[in-house]
Amino acid sequence: MISLAGRDILHVWGKFVFTGVGLGLLIGVTLVMAGLYRGMVDDGKVLLDNSGADLWVVQRDTLGPYAESSSIHDDLYRTILAMPGVSQAANATYLTMQVRKGASDVRAMVVGIAPGSPGVTPGWPAYLVAGRQITRGHYEAVADVATGFQLGDRLTIRRNQYTVVGLTRRMVSSSGDPMVFIALKDAQQAQFLKDNDAIWQERRRTAADLELNRPGASDMLVTVNALQVANPYVNAVLVTLKPGHSADAVAESIRRWKRLTVYTRDQMEQILVGKLIATSAKQIGMFLVILAIVSAAIVAFIIYSLTMDKIREIAVLKLIGTRNRTIAAMILQQAIALGVIGFAVGKISATFSAPVFPKYVLLIPRDSIAGFLAVLAICVLASLVAIRIALKVDPAQAIGG
Repeated sequence: MISLAGRDILHVWGKFVFTGVGLGLLIGVTLVMAGLYRGMVDDGKVLLDNSGADLWVVQRDTLGPYAESSSIHDDLYRTILAMPGVSQAANATYLTMQVRKGASDVRAMVVGIAPGSPGVTPGWPAYLVAGRQITRGHYEAVADVATGFQLGDRLTIRRNQYTVVGLTRRMVSSSGDPMVFIALKDAQQAQFLKDNDAIWQERRRTAADLELNRPGASDMLVTVNALQVANPYVNAVLVTLKPGHSADAVAESIRRWKRLTVYTRDQMEQILVGKLIATSAKQIGMFLVILAIVSAAIVAFIIYSLTMDKIREIAVLKLIGTRNRTIAAMILQQAIALGVIGFAVGKISATFSAPVFPKYVLLIPRDSIAGFLAVLAICVLASLVAIRIALKVDPAQAIGG
């Protein structure tokens, strides 16, 4: 039985191998698509891990700094720091934008970190692969290596320029954008400060609305102007807990007394995975189904073609008394061999092409095993049509041909 399938494959080995390579490239795309989904989930988890926070305190009735816009006063961290169970509380801002370097730009998430140190203050990059951490209050940056920036590069963020003093790795947003860390005050200006023309227009509108001849009106205008220059807002307060305290209990306390929305690690992970990438996951799932159908059609067509080319040979086998299950096993073996070749080519192509993709592609053994079993199942199902045709062949065709 094995020799029958092997001899038939050797007879048309060129057609068989090229079909296996084509099927393998299709399987490789399927594995990469699954890896893209795994990569998006991993990016979300890495984002939470890199923040170093146990709780995220954000604007009331928002989904947090990563999924929705959030704006809270930057002095709230002091009162949160005084609450039972809180070890550290630090302000943070997050702004996804184009960071310019000379004539080119890179899509990145600019993170504003509060004064402190890594491993102690939440929000800081946990480790560096080159350079040093930010030590000055202004115009220094730490960038992820995925940005392509090097130590000493001059970056332009809004109206200011920053020098890259450190490089980190796998510091990314939930969408896979690399992070650029700058001082909190600089980040507040980049996110909340309006340009000069907008400030001037706002002051004109404010002056026109105020009754300047009313006592104290000029003081009100000065206060409004000061608020326009200052930026007393952040996107979130990152909180770490003291040992032995429940995240849910501390979060409920902050919600009750500060009238703010607080998320635990599990809740933030659910938001990132269940909401931010839910649509992308559905799209990838649809592509996987389509690719599976196409793969099954290719296998079915090639096995059908090989079977039709040897109708007379099958008739001869039946004429000399070969059992139907032997003929069916021969066709099934050919289909499985085609699937094995295709999966081997697909796995190799996916492994070598994954690092080239701009988004993180995470290939895990579990997906590879599931993919291999799926390929075998598809090959078995696709061979049923050819087997059915082969079993209906009349032995008389061997004499009549």
